[in-house]
Amino acid sequence: MAPEEHLPPGQHVPRTWPVLHYGPVPKFRPERWDLRVHGATASGQECRWTWAEVDAISRDQVIADFHCVTKFTIPGVRWEGILATTLAGLVPPAGEATHVMVWAEYGYSANLRMSDFLADTTLLATHRDGERLTADHGAPVRMVVPHLYAWKSVKWVRAIEYLVADRRGFWEERGYHNVADPWLEQRYSYQE
Repeated sequence: MAPEEHLPPGQHVPRTWPVLHYGPVPKFRPERWDLRVHGATASGQECRWTWAEVDAISRDQVIADFHCVTKFTIPGVRWEGILATTLAGLVPPAGEATHVMVWAEYGYSANLRMSDFLADTTLLATHRDGERLTADHGAPVRMVVPHLYAWKSVKWVRAIEYLVADRRGFWEERGYHNVADPWLEQRYSYQE
């Protein structure tokens, strides 16, 4: 069976891993970098970690395909990082939280249903295929949601906001599908 037969509709395997993003690549300054979890937390409090604290949290591995809305899929990527379920265990969402907004450098954002955020393969990746992420692929931390198109796998993550109602992120406000399931080819908002 050809590798393409195991891909979502309309996808292909490229020769190399393309680098795609909106805007410039931010410069990582570990002494100034932090990660926040805020919004509808169970405690009502915001939590903030320094880079050293985030880097010290135990990491897990997820092996999953990576699907880009521009029609390429990278099969079997070995990601390493903090599972979203681990993060939610450290800072639980409030019972009424239904969605998450993932915030990145320069105000970029992507929304996720809580069920997608808490999927067992969703993680805040720090490594790919055994190496630290590079800046152009989202270092120091990239959200990885393997079962959705990659615009939901936000590069340069700075905050997780728990929400009690859905709110569209950067690309969703510009006409991309609100859910982004590659197996259903949920690429554009007119398909909703």
